[in-house]
Amino acid sequence: MKGFLSRTLHPGLQIIFLLVFMVLCLCVAYAVIFAWGIGGFGLSMGELMTAMQRPTESPNGWGVMMMIQGVTLGLVFGGGALALASALGYGWAEYFSPRRLGAGWWLAAAAALILVIMPLMSVIIAWNAGAHFPTALHDFEVWARASEDRAAVLTKFLTRFNTGTRFLVGVVVVALVPAVAEELVFRGVVQKNLVRWFSPHVGVWVAAAIFSAIHLQFFGFVPRFVLGLVLGYLYLWSGNILVSMAAHFTQNAFQLLLLYLTQQGALGWGFDADSNEALPWWLVLPSGLLTVVVLYLLHQRMTAAAVAPPTQMLTLSSEGVTRTV
Repeated sequence: MKGFLSRTLHPGLQIIFLLVFMVLCLCVAYAVIFAWGIGGFGLSMGELMTAMQRPTESPNGWGVMMMIQGVTLGLVFGGGALALASALGYGWAEYFSPRRLGAGWWLAAAAALILVIMPLMSVIIAWNAGAHFPTALHDFEVWARASEDRAAVLTKFLTRFNTGTRFLVGVVVVALVPAVAEELVFRGVVQKNLVRWFSPHVGVWVAAAIFSAIHLQFFGFVPRFVLGLVLGYLYLWSGNILVSMAAHFTQNAFQLLLLYLTQQGALGWGFDADSNEALPWWLVLPSGLLTVVVLYLLHQRMTAAAVAPPTQMLTLSSEGVTRTV
């Protein structure tokens, strides 16, 4: 495949071109959104704007907002990252997964890691949710909390899964699309180029910070940053974007599943999906220990596979090249 950008393009310029492609894809996304809203939902322009601006007051508000989120994430993030790879002349698998998947269990292990780490993450979530800014930033703190409260109202509306169909749509739009599109951007492009530009650890940490900051949820920055670190190191060690995608999808889908089961009354042990309280220590302590163990094992297996010796070696003798197994 031949692209119009040089493969030797500076990592910083690759990130800038990513932003350019994302802006272009945003224009396409807007066209798709309006075409889908008017043609697919059968809405007039006025009805579509009402559904977009005041979704809770529109009978089509839930469907329209889900459509907007799916199209925007899928085309702007996913489309922008894929467009950059193509412009550089890479096949998508070649660019985002420079290493083949070492084993199928890597995906399962990445998903299991997310489940194992959740009780430990509850402590970080509780701490960050109750954090306060310095006195000099009091006005900013008030604004930030008000903004997050407004966003929480919309999130609660969109995650009101009163039917199985709505839940499945939620899994696709809220779990699958972000797992694919965000990983392509933050791990597949941003982290990859920061690693090339600086160093592996700097690349992972800076990409995780950008990943968390772009969500504009200041009282959830630290847990999302920690999640970004986990996803980043999974990608760094494995060299395959499917591994971090599997972990990201598990994070989103499991939370949606708990929320759906709670709304259906299927959880009888008092689970509160909206709570920011930390889980009890007898869950947090094993979670922390298991997280360390699983991370260590994944690091050992994935990095060992990356430097495994070849199965055949060539040696040069007076008789020419001989093959040694």
